[in-house]
Parts: sequence; C-alpha cells; structure tokens
Amino acid sequence: MTVTKITELSKSRVRITTDEEFAFVLYKGELRLYRLKEGQEIPETVYTEITEQLLPKRAKLRAMNLLKARPYTTKQLTDKLLQGGYPQEIADVAISYVASYGYLNDRQYASDYIECYKEAKTRSQMLNALLQKGVNKQIIEECFEELLSENGGDLEREQIFTWMRKKKFNPVEASFEEKQKFCAFLYRKGFQIDSIRNALSLDITSI
Repeated sequence: MTVTKITELSKSRVRITTDEEFAFVLYKGELRLYRLKEGQEIPETVYTEITEQLLPKRAKLRAMNLLKARPYTTKQLTDKLLQGGYPQEIADVAISYVASYGYLNDRQYASDYIECYKEAKTRSQMLNALLQKGVNKQIIEECFEELLSENGGDLEREQIFTWMRKKKFNPVEASFEEKQKFCAFLYRKGFQIDSIRNALSLDITSI
C-alpha cells in the first residue's frame, strides 16, 4: 500500500490517500511519528496500528463527545463521523460501540421526538422529519402506536381539537364556507383528510 497523496486539511490535520483512494485523516504529529511520505509504502504494522487502534479509539471518543452535546440518530452520527474524515468502517466501529452502551438508540430518539413535538407538529410532519434524520419508518410507526396506546386516543384528532380551540372554531355554529376554510387550513398544516373528517364529522371530499 503506497501513499499517493498527502493533502493539508488544516494547520493540524492532513488527508492521506493510498493507491489513489482516500485512506484516513491524521494529525501532522502522527504523520511525522509514522514517517509517512508521498510515494512510499506504508508498513503493514503501521497501517494496522492506525486503522485498528488509533482511529477506532479516536472515533469512539468523538462519537461520545458528540452525543454529550445532543441526541443523534444512527444516520446523523454516522454522517458526522464521515464528515470528520473517518472511513466508513471506522465510523461503523464507533457507532456499534456507543450503541452497545445504549447511548445511541433510534427508537428512543423517535419516541422522544414525537413526545416533544406532538402538540406542535402533525403526524405526517413528524414522520417526514424523522425519516430525513434516518430513522426507519417501521420504528417511527411503532412509536406512534405506543404513544396512542398510552394516551388512549387519536393523536391527530387531539391536535385538531387543539387548533379548534386556538382558532375558536365551532363546527356546529360555523357556516359551510367557514368549515371549508378551516378544513383547508388543517390540510395545509399537514393533517390527513381522514383525520380532519373524523374530528369534524364533515364531508370534506371536495377540498
């Protein structure tokens, strides 16, 4: 394995390319310690030490420090490590490490997210947000079901009732035009047609 390029990333770090492919990122002090130079072979013992000891340990510490600051999903944390210059296989080692101690849990992340935003966002909004964060759809749906089971009701219906109170909307007293306007408002907010129909007991198929 030959060092084909050494690229300076900052005052303290360099990117190492071996055999024309990205290998890893090192600090300049480590570059000098391992005596890596362009055009030279990397001794197998040196490569093993870097990829099996140095970088995994550093990636684990980086992952732990990131999780201390705020929660991450598996995808978010993986992306963060990759952006930091860790190879995929090293990032995977770090992810497995923090997950094994319960510090990384997509199900818990989804559950906490839904609990936090259930009053402010619709089910579809929360679903889309969690999907973008890399949470598996089945996990998200299971978290929704757990929440509904605990609350003994329909989440979106309760949210619609909350908006009815905020807007001081009374479906019994409202005119047909007012009902159409309010239903359109809820639809733009991201509520499902069936949820709006069930909550307001209206025929809104024309909206």
